[in-house]
Amino acid sequence: MVMSLLILGTSLTVIDHNEDKKVAWALGLSITTVMTYMASYSIGLGPITWVYSSEIFPLRLRAQGLSICVIVNRVTSGVITMTFLSLSKAITIGGAFFLFGGIAIAAWVFFYTFLPETKGKMLEEMDELFDNFRWRGPSGDRNGEVELQN
Repeated sequence: MVMSLLILGTSLTVIDHNEDKKVAWALGLSITTVMTYMASYSIGLGPITWVYSSEIFPLRLRAQGLSICVIVNRVTSGVITMTFLSLSKAITIGGAFFLFGGIAIAAWVFFYTFLPETKGKMLEEMDELFDNFRWRGPSGDRNGEVELQN
């Protein structure tokens, strides 16, 4: 996905800077990279969002957790859709895809660093696996409650 976005940004920048010349190779490369991006998204990050989020929540919280994941997913998609034209006018269309490539790199680093592998784990093991990722409040409690001090 990252390579597709960066190559797409490059080819769109070439097209943008060569409006008077024919750059059929850049047009073909743009179409090809859009297809490779969609293919890699469809077998990678696209379904992983749904599969991973359904694996990490315990049964008692699964419905609430997945509903929050769906809300975040749809709001993020809406924000990207609604701001793309303004973004592409502000930093060029190639720059917009370079930005998306940078976000994809940051996402990959986040996933690799903070999300543990769940393959072969039983549902009961998930709570134990994610136990270290719980936020501790200032008082050291495990449920994230923060006490106000005067």
